Amino acid sequence: MRSFAPWVLSLVGAAAVASAADANADAKSDVVSLTKDTFTNFVKEHDLVLAEFFAPWCGHCKALAPKYEEAATELKGKNIPLVKIDCTAEEDLCRDYGVEGYPTMKIFRGPDSTKPYMGARQAESIVSYMIKQSLPAVSTVSEANLEEIKTMDKIVVIGYFDENDKSSNQAFTTFAEAHRDHYLFAAASDPAIAKAEGVKQPSVVLYKDFDEKKAVYTGELEQDVLLNWVKTTSTPLVGEIGPETYSDYITSGIPLAYIFAETKEEREKFVEEFKPVAEKHRGSINIATIDAKMFGAHAGNLNLDPQKFPAFAIQDPVKHAKYPYDQEKELKAKDVGKFIQEVLEGKVEPSIKSEPVPETQEGPVTVVVARSYKDIVLDDEKDVLIEYYAPWCGHCKALAPKYDELASLYADGLSSKVTIAKIDATANDVPEPITGFPTIKLFPAGAKDSPVEYLGTRSVDDLANFVKENGKHQADAYAPKETKPEGGDEAASSEAPAASGDDHDEL
Repeated sequence: MRSFAPWVLSLVGAAAVASAADANADAKSDVVSLTKDTFTNFVKEHDLVLAEFFAPWCGHCKALAPKYEEAATELKGKNIPLVKIDCTAEEDLCRDYGVEGYPTMKIFRGPDSTKPYMGARQAESIVSYMIKQSLPAVSTVSEANLEEIKTMDKIVVIGYFDENDKSSNQAFTTFAEAHRDHYLFAAASDPAIAKAEGVKQPSVVLYKDFDEKKAVYTGELEQDVLLNWVKTTSTPLVGEIGPETYSDYITSGIPLAYIFAETKEEREKFVEEFKPVAEKHRGSINIATIDAKMFGAHAGNLNLDPQKFPAFAIQDPVKHAKYPYDQEKELKAKDVGKFIQEVLEGKVEPSIKSEPVPETQEGPVTVVVARSYKDIVLDDEKDVLIEYYAPWCGHCKALAPKYDELASLYADGLSSKVTIAKIDATANDVPEPITGFPTIKLFPAGAKDSPVEYLGTRSVDDLANFVKENGKHQADAYAPKETKPEGGDEAASSEAPAASGDDHDEL
């Protein structure tokens, strides 16, 4: 399975607004422009500041600009300023704060207290995130502010504990401090408030602006258990997959079911139809719609026909497995619900995208496909160096002759210890997370669960040294090899010439 990183980037790229206003264009902007001369004093004068380090030519910065402006206007009234620093003009300031890419967003509580902004790059998300940062980890609830706090964010978690219940209060505060970046927390000690909300002390209530609006937890305040409950109950029964939600879905630890549909009306219809199915399997699988017009190409990554919608598929990131639903069938919630049940019960074999297994291996590099991956790459007797490539990748094409040369070094005498292989990661499902091409990894004999990624220069010498230093067999591709001279004389050894690093261009 491909890692989610390229998919997230493609979502973001597709959703970016290329014609967004330049970050410096609006003279009436509520975003404050700072320089090295003004930055320190400004952050000293404000308790909480969100800073964007940008470059005027950066496309992602241009896409962020109107959203950042909208958030700045809304947060201005809450005395949470949003600022921006042009790193092309303020190189020293940006370097001082470790800026390596654009846009970089950081939260400041004074010039010496900073942490990265971890929220989404949407106005609503920025506002929500910064409001959480401005509040204490646990806000105090009273009869007067209860309704206001319940609606301060899309997700609000309120603990109802007796003021003398020190254990519950401490456990809840610890939990809130650990997860305040993602959720807004508050607590009420007055039993009258709990009674008015229809709950008993001790309990935790999650308020949300969707689905059933409210969920109650009365179990033990064990940190992992509580987190799992909050994550599950704060996820919409049938949500929507997009640039801002995909990462959370794919890292949730449970399978993700996609409903591809081309129109908003279709997606809304599927949301209602699939809610009972989602409720039945809540906590076991997430179900979400996805805009097939904008992100339909992702259907191909799930082994679906990316030209035929509506469509349905399940992805299990933990098991690196995909389960496409028959696209010849109509998407009926009842039938798809049975399919989901069978997948969760292990009764459905995962779909594997694979090229045909080569009948013969031509050339020094062993060609691997999905259906031969286990037999070749996970051969526990051999050190296997494998390149994950894409046919269209220019760097992969440049590496090809060097990689052939490398493989030739092991063809005689070392083939029983080392395999140099490659796989087209666009035409075959692979179990490793691949974030770019080419990716090269060594699977040492006896340690197939611990592959080592190659990050050095792509020269024959360096690759051969990598295999020697990290492989179990420590095979030396340049060690003297025995040869038999003509005429039946005793075998004489001759040392293979060491390849010069100067002979191989670094990519």
